[in-house]
Amino acid sequence: MNPDPEREEPSGLGSAGETAAGGEYPPPPSDPETLADLVARDRRTPGIALRAERVDRAYSYRNFITTTYKVGNVLRHLGVRRGTEVLVVPDPLPEPVLAFYGAAQLGAVTRFSDALPSTDPRVVVAPADREAAFDLPPGRHLVVYGDAPTEPTTTHWETEVWSENPAVHPASVEGADPLLAVGDRTHSHADALSAGSGAGGSERPQPGERVVVEGPFEDYEAVVDGLVEPIAAGATITLTG
Repeated sequence: MNPDPEREEPSGLGSAGETAAGGEYPPPPSDPETLADLVARDRRTPGIALRAERVDRAYSYRNFITTTYKVGNVLRHLGVRRGTEVLVVPDPLPEPVLAFYGAAQLGAVTRFSDALPSTDPRVVVAPADREAAFDLPPGRHLVVYGDAPTEPTTTHWETEVWSENPAVHPASVEGADPLLAVGDRTHSHADALSAGSGAGGSERPQPGERVVVEGPFEDYEAVVDGLVEPIAAGATITLTG
């Protein structure tokens, strides 16, 4: 499935080194309380927010933020609400990152995992070649990307996300709300925003800086340092695969 050219930028645009002073990258938000503050409309700039090098795909801050709104709206239509869980297969591609940010704006909890946990997630997001691996009970939904699904009950990411309204979600989220489930522990928005390498100030990435995700999405520190901190800083999430 080819990426939608209206949603993604060619990988040569917005490379690291372009500065916020030139308007390419957004400055860090002042005192963010939730991940929704990291994807505010006024942070939509031409600089690259997310790059997946293995598949040569990149999203500008403008397209990254707008797409997270679309993803959140699709998840909301599928029944995701504040406190519900979304299982995301930890594939080093843009879709899991966008699903994480979309769910966060609804106050939902993301769990990165290859298998269904005992916590009964409302929605599972997975690559199309994993569709048969998830047999969900009634009232639960599977979303696949990368190819069309084989089952009529499975939601097709490319069809639904690209056609969705990019409106901000009518959801109220607070810093204490759960954000990420790892094993038996759940971390809040406030936990993730305070745990990043830039929490002390000196080590925060600079706007436009390339930040490589160093570990698997199942690892809490990898998510904080690789997926949250770069967007908070106006830097570029870099997935090397």
